[in-house]
Amino acid sequence: MKLHDLKPAVGATTAPKRLGRGTGSGLGKTSGKGHKGAKARSGGGKRPGFEGGQMPLTMRLPKRGFTNKWRVEYATVNVERLNIFEDGEVVSPVELIQAGILKNVQDGVKILGNGEITKKLTVQANKFTATAKEKIEAAGGKVEVF
Repeated sequence: MKLHDLKPAVGATTAPKRLGRGTGSGLGKTSGKGHKGAKARSGGGKRPGFEGGQMPLTMRLPKRGFTNKWRVEYATVNVERLNIFEDGEVVSPVELIQAGILKNVQDGVKILGNGEITKKLTVQANKFTATAKEKIEAAGGKVEVF
């Protein structure tokens, strides 16, 4: 099979509607839009959620809470996850992504103190918990905040 032999399955594609091509086509004159009204006009129709002038559901429901647009969301990593790195290695957010520990660095990386660390590492992150700092330094590593 070659690229030029590829065809869609039978019935998977249909011919486009040919609008305004005479009355005999069945889609002439008003082109399937009927006579007058909002739906017959260009850009016509009602917006999503419109309920005919009745107060829309989204406005009738009670509102709760608020979203802080200055909230800082950190990607978190536990100290025990750092044991996959070699002794003496520098661990930064780039290395964490390459190792598959993090998918993305949101507003920064925070190292948490859950678990034990056995390797001597230089860990670079935006924030560290007090226990994480203690455990990394107890293992002979260094903590660098940037």
